[in-house]
This record gives sequence, structure tokens and C-alpha cells, in this order.
Amino acid sequence: MRSVKYSWLGLIVLSGAVVGWLAYLITTRGSLPVPVLHLSSLATMGAVVVFTLVLGLRVRRWRNGKRDRELNPVLAARTLVLAQACTYAGALIIGWHAGLLVDQLALLAYRPGGAVLWQVLAMMGAGLVMVIAGLVVERSCKLPPEEPDALKDPKEEGPETAGEGEYA
Repeated sequence: MRSVKYSWLGLIVLSGAVVGWLAYLITTRGSLPVPVLHLSSLATMGAVVVFTLVLGLRVRRWRNGKRDRELNPVLAARTLVLAQACTYAGALIIGWHAGLLVDQLALLAYRPGGAVLWQVLAMMGAGLVMVIAGLVVERSCKLPPEEPDALKDPKEEGPETAGEGEYA
């Protein structure tokens, strides 16, 4: 499975910002409220982040050598997919609300300390937490590179290097 590409994350943030800005323009022309996520969604986003981190910690603990039980490979793969989904969803949330932020900053002179501005900033911060948690868990799901000495065949070694690395 491929890891998350930062260029894709940037593209998602940029396209989300454009679509969010266009949605803001359409809704304000129709005298509709700003299409921002409600603050209650912070609880859901927090639950997703905690769940992702708990599963990632379980995989990381197994990877680092605490192997009292066998790790289910399907669980590890699902943890990786969840981490990547968390990263992409966080990037989309950041982008959408960045598009809304553009016009909210322009309105700051007319209504200082608007509630919508703080709501947009809170959602962008929560999206950033989702991206960071997803990237951390994705990194914890990767296996460390194998030692190069373990890959060599002892029959191919010469007499001067035979037996190196076998002693504790």
C-alpha cells in the first residue's frame, strides 16, 4: 500500500478551498447561512482521532517488539487505511474552511469577533489535528527496514567475514 503523498494533500486543500469559497459565494447570494461545520462536529472529529491513535498505538507496540499476542494483519491494514482516510478528510476540512476564511477575514472590519470566524478557525485546527494524527499512525504502521546483514547469504561470504553478526 502506498503512503500518503504530500502533493496530494496540498491538492486536496487547494481544491477544497476553491469549492468552499464558491459555496460561500453561492450561499451568501441566496441569503443562506455560511456553510461551516457546527462546533458539535469537533466531538466526532476528536473521537475519530482518538480511535485512530489507539489502533495505531496497538500496531506500533507490536512493531517495536511487544509481541505477546499475534497481530491480526487485517487489523493492521484497516488501521493504515483509517489513518490515511483521517489524513485526507482532515485536509479536505482544512481546505473547505480555508475557502470560507477568505471572505470571513474581509468581513472582520464590519463585524469584529464574529462567531463564524472562530467556528471556521476551530474547524481548521481540528482538521490539522486529523492530518497530523493520520500521518503519525501511518508512520507507526510501517515496518522498519531489515538489517542488511540479515539479507546476506552466509555461503557467499568470504572467510574473513564469515560469522560476523552472529554473536550477541
